[in-house]
Amino acid sequence: MRRGIHPAYGPVVFRDRAANHAFLTRSTMSADRTIEWEDGRTYPVVDVEISDASHPFHTGTARVMDTAGRVERFERRYGKRGGA
Repeated sequence: MRRGIHPAYGPVVFRDRAANHAFLTRSTMSADRTIEWEDGRTYPVVDVEISDASHPFHTGTARVMDTAGRVERFERRYGKRGGA
C-alpha cells in the first residue's frame, strides 16, 4: 500500500440515541466528541439515528405491507390496460 493516501483507521464508538445502545468497532470515520468506554479508554463517538438495536426489522416490530389486492385496486381505479 502507498503511504499517505488512505484515511486513518481506528476504534470508534457508534451510539444509537433512540435505543440507548452503543458498540465499539473500527472505522475510518472521525468525530469531534469522545466517550469513555467500558474499558476505561476514551474513543471518538459517532451518533447514529438507527442501528440493529432500533431498526424494526431486527427488533421484530416490522409491519408487513399488504400486497394482495393492490393490482386489483389499481385496475378498478384506472381501468385495465388493453393488450396491444
